[in-house]
Amino acid sequence: MLVNPMGFIQEARQRGVAIASFNVHNLETIQAVAEGAAAEHSPVIIQTTPGTLKHAGARYVAAIVREAAEEYGVPMALHLDHCPDYDTILRCMAAGYTSVMIDTAHLPYEENVEMVRRVVAEAHSRGVAVEGELGRIGGVEDDLVGEAAFTVPEEAQDFAQQTGIDMLAIAIGTAHGEYKGEPNLDFERLSAIRAVVDLPLILHGASGVPDWQIRESVKRGICKINIATELKIPMAQAIRDTFAANPGENDPRRYMGNAKKAVTEVVRQKIRLCGASGMTDEGGNVQ
Repeated sequence: MLVNPMGFIQEARQRGVAIASFNVHNLETIQAVAEGAAAEHSPVIIQTTPGTLKHAGARYVAAIVREAAEEYGVPMALHLDHCPDYDTILRCMAAGYTSVMIDTAHLPYEENVEMVRRVVAEAHSRGVAVEGELGRIGGVEDDLVGEAAFTVPEEAQDFAQQTGIDMLAIAIGTAHGEYKGEPNLDFERLSAIRAVVDLPLILHGASGVPDWQIRESVKRGICKINIATELKIPMAQAIRDTFAANPGENDPRRYMGNAKKAVTEVVRQKIRLCGASGMTDEGGNVQ
């Protein structure tokens, strides 16, 4: 069964760790995330962007993730990432998504607040969690290029209070996609936001961020870490390696199987980095 993630996110917050949240695109990436989470005895969030929904379909994704949750027996949530469209959010909730991110940060502030409120009201009536974003994460998401705009602590406080969101994604120097150089996260800004916003804080664009910066982010209050590109790269490389070793290979069970193994290992590494390994073995509100 898929669950609303707020129970295990709040548990992670109390423990001073973070939940790893992975973007998936197909059967093998879903299996890899589920297998990695089960091996690490950790709750996990599987998420899709609107672009992945166009590729795979919300009902297909939800059915596969539900089956993975049953098979591997770890608390698992299904999250819609960076969605600006209200109707798409409704379709995903109807399909069984347990968490959604409404991303209308491009709108004027009051319009953004009003749209987020609308989503919160509908989602909470269905027992679904809502993530909002204030500020803009730079980089590339679903082939869309965005300019970064850092989150202002005082605006974040007002936004959280006015909208009723369950968790807040903040912009402190990360970016979607591959980094051209080493990112330099604004930890003082993170601490300032944490001081005035009493909600779980989310870090997007974590692929490629040095481990020490991830650990420091978690130490300062990040409760959910989003990872996408760092799953795509090893998956693609494993497929290339398979064909380099055997150019005549034509069995997707082999080349996709190798890709799944590579992704599973990264999933395990990221869960350990977040400090969430063993959460399901230690009691508490991990459900």
